[in-house]
Parts: sequence; structure tokens; C-alpha cells
Amino acid sequence: MENLINRITLDPNICNGKPIIRNMRITVTTILEYLAAGESVENILSAYPILELEDIKACLEYAKKVTDKSIITYALKAS
Repeated sequence: MENLINRITLDPNICNGKPIIRNMRITVTTILEYLAAGESVENILSAYPILELEDIKACLEYAKKVTDKSIITYALKAS
């Protein structure tokens, strides 16, 4: 099984270095804000057809690790 957190990337040239999904211009924060507002996963995937269910799960896993303070600092990945 793929490590979901590997779907979250950092690139100083994309979205000001914020955590993004698979080097795309979709931030983890954007997805978390939709979920926090009560948006369904199905609607998010419909609004962003390039995303996969695993991307949303990765955002949640990333948020969990950040709040647990167990996130590992990853080397910046260039697209």
C-alpha cells in the first residue's frame, strides 16, 4: 500500500511553498477547508476531477501528523 503522505509535496515555486497535492496547484489547506465547511468528498472530487480519493486521505493524514507534531520534514521536491 502506498504511503499516503508521499502524495503531499513541497515546492517553493508552487503556491509559495505551501503543502500541495502531487505537485499540483491544489493546497492541502484548500481541501481541509472544504471538508471543514461540510463539503462531501464526492463533491470535492467532482469539483477537482484531477484529484483522487487517496489525495484527500493524504490531506487528512498530513493534518493528523501536523497536529500530532510527528510530521517529518521532507526534502523539497521539485516538480
